[in-house]
Amino acid sequence: MNSIVRILIHFFGFGVAMLGLSSIDFNRLLKKNKVWQAQVLYLILSMVIGYGVAQFLLNIMWNQLQ
Repeated sequence: MNSIVRILIHFFGFGVAMLGLSSIDFNRLLKKNKVWQAQVLYLILSMVIGYGVAQFLLNIMWNQLQ
């Protein structure tokens, strides 16, 4: 599969994960005055979930091509 398509699917997964995580109120879960730690957590969770979504989509596409 073309590597540009794979990169675009990973960016798509990352965007979908960020959109989904934006609905969670992290202020209730985290300590006060820990803004940059909350942003790092948000970014890492977005990358992990986005990677999982991208791998899922790539596996579906790969199985349909075979």
